[in-house]
Amino acid sequence: MASYTYDNQFTDILYSEHELNHQEFECCTFTNCNFSQCTFVAVTFIDCTFDDCIFSKAKINYVAFRTVTFNRCEIKDVNFAMCDKLIFEIAFKDCVLDFSKFYTLKIKGTSFTNCSIIAVDFMSTDLTEVVFENCDLYRSEFAKAIANKADFKTSYNYTIDPKTTKLKKAIFALEGLKGLLYKHEIIVK
Repeated sequence: MASYTYDNQFTDILYSEHELNHQEFECCTFTNCNFSQCTFVAVTFIDCTFDDCIFSKAKINYVAFRTVTFNRCEIKDVNFAMCDKLIFEIAFKDCVLDFSKFYTLKIKGTSFTNCSIIAVDFMSTDLTEVVFENCDLYRSEFAKAIANKADFKTSYNYTIDPKTTKLKKAIFALEGLKGLLYKHEIIVK
């Protein structure tokens, strides 16, 4: 039977592998917590905030993130692709998401602000209206993604093939055009 926690604060906790399983958290704040050893099963976070937390290499295959905000978190090598897709709403600010995976997810309208998003898998992801504000997208993969109306204008180091990624009305800065033309070996100066 799942346990339910409402409007609580958790600080400086190192969670063990199965400690959070079969739990639901609503309107909770986690500060300086470490989830890197966790293998989540049937865990739900609703209207929760994670500040300065570590998720690197956590197994979050059976997690529901419903209106969740991550601030200054380290979330390296995490596979979001198997999360519960019902009301999957997340936002990231000042986070490190390097080597993580969002493969096939629908993350419409998600905001990534001042994030390191190096070598992240966005293949076949619905990135409609996603905002990448001042993010490093070096070696991130966008093949078969839908990035219509996505905002890349302040981000950098991306390489996106317009032939394999839907980019209708996506926003780019003039300086970022080389990231769209790399495949054609066109030099922009």
